[in-house]
Parts: sequence; structure tokens; C-alpha cells
Amino acid sequence: MKVSERIRTATKTAFSFELLPPLKGNGIYQVFETIDRLKEFDPKYINITTHHSETVYREDKDGVIRKVNIRRRPGTVALAAAIQNKYGITAVPHIICKGFSKQETEYALIDLMFLGITNLLLLRGDTNKLNEEQKKMDSHEHATDLQEQVNNFNRGIALDGSRFTPPEEPFSYGMACYPEKHAESPNMESEIFYTKMKVDNGAEYLVTQMFFDNRKYFEFVDRCRVEGIQVPIIPGIKPIHMKNQLTALPKIFGTNIPEDLAKELRKCKNDEDAKEVGVEWCTAQCKELIRHNVPSIHFYSLMATESVYRVAKEIY
Repeated sequence: MKVSERIRTATKTAFSFELLPPLKGNGIYQVFETIDRLKEFDPKYINITTHHSETVYREDKDGVIRKVNIRRRPGTVALAAAIQNKYGITAVPHIICKGFSKQETEYALIDLMFLGITNLLLLRGDTNKLNEEQKKMDSHEHATDLQEQVNNFNRGIALDGSRFTPPEEPFSYGMACYPEKHAESPNMESEIFYTKMKVDNGAEYLVTQMFFDNRKYFEFVDRCRVEGIQVPIIPGIKPIHMKNQLTALPKIFGTNIPEDLAKELRKCKNDEDAKEVGVEWCTAQCKELIRHNVPSIHFYSLMATESVYRVAKEIY
């Protein structure tokens, strides 16, 4: 079943969360432990992030420093298949533009089609850690360009323009949106314009960048509805669990920390204190969202599984 259908047919605000593939060389069991911890809340789907390779410098046995490209977290497609096979929960792999060529994307779509994984989240991806080779790679520049490739694949049009038998079950997908605007958007009007473009071209739902001020979300949804954007707009929520996230999250993700939350985090003496503040704020935030009948809440659970569990236990 499509993610959009799972959300629309849910009898209450749906629950979902995001996972990272394990670091290269590590097993899958820690991922399963996270799912085992959170599955009691009936997740309608689980997102799996995708990561491009990064340049690292290593000293060989002769003392020579060499540049090496390494993917720290491979295995997104395989992990999605493992989750669906083991748990019967819809897995949603991220497909990203940056760090992957258009041809690599086509091969990933073929693998996913063979595996029966038909729900995707299409994203531009992080551009900050691209090496020079990746910057020159034949990649899509924007998520809307990636969207066009997926749409063509659904119609049986390959990257080189040749025709093939279209997938029996076409890919359905969601895309990202930014209630506080993307860092590269000049203004909110531009943000709404591109959000509408994504939906007009086939995005069946939208997932927001993390936010901590519900007013930003409500205002964004209202503006989208005025512009005719009627798909589910799923709030992406993250419980703060480390003291340094007061400054790190705005810097990395461009999200605003409300002063009431910032004031409490400044009082924290350590990460444990910050975790308690984060759980309390996140719980209140989610309760307000549920009172406003949001279709679903999607949790960014990186390193915060226990906090997500505590919040979900309170609200579900």
C-alpha cells in the first residue's frame, strides 16, 4: 500500500520514524533493536536514509597519507528489503541527487522494482561534504529533476530514452518541504512555488524539515492550502537530546529554536538535562499537533530512540 494511502486510512494520527543504515562493517542488529523498541506504536512506514561516499585521508603501512573515498553507511536498498521481509512494515528508502550519478539512480530503481519496494522519498541530499569528483558527477541538480527521472521510469522510459516494460506497480513517493524555508530559497513565496511544483509533478505527500515552533508549521500548511496544495503535509519532529543541539541544529538545518525552548536548554548542565527538556518540549509539541488533526507525525530518531519512545508512549 502507498504511504499516502496508509496515512489517509489511519484511524488516528499515524506514527513513523527514520533510520540510518549501520556504519560500514557493523551488523544490522542495532537497527532491528530500534524497530523492536518502537514497533508497539504501529509505524505506518519506516524511512531509511541514503548517504553518498565521503573523502577521508588514511595513512598506509608505509606512512603515506592517501585520499580514499568511502561510503560510511552503505546498504539502504538492502536494509529496506530486510525491514519489509522481517517486519512487514512499509520501508521507504531515500533516493538523493547529490553524490550519485543519474545512472546509479536508475540501477537503484531497477533493484527496488525487483525487490517490490515501491515507496520512495525523493530528496536533493546534503551538498556540504561533496568532494570535487562528486561535484562534477552527472547528478541531478534538484529534487524536481530526480522526480522527472522517477516519473519517466514509471512510464517505461530509461535514462537513455529507450523504452522498457513499465513497472507492474509504479513507484509512489513523497518529497521534502520547509516551513521555515530552505536555506537557498530567497523567500517563502519561492518556497511555496517549488513545493507546489513537486506536488503538481506527482509527489503524493510532503514531509517537513524538523521544526520546533508549531506556528511555523500551521502557517506553512495554511499557505499551501491557499495555493491548492492538498496532499498530506507531515510534520517532521525531533526531540532534542544533546545540549549542543541548541546551536548545532540551527546551523546544520536552518531551523529556528523558540526562545522558551532555548532558555530551558541554556539552563542545562549536561546532555541528560537537555534530553529531559527535549522530551518535555517534543511531547507538548506533538500533543498540540494531534489536537490540530495532523495526518501523521514523522520522527527523526537519530541517536534519540529512547526519547522518541518516551514521547510516543505519552501521545499514542
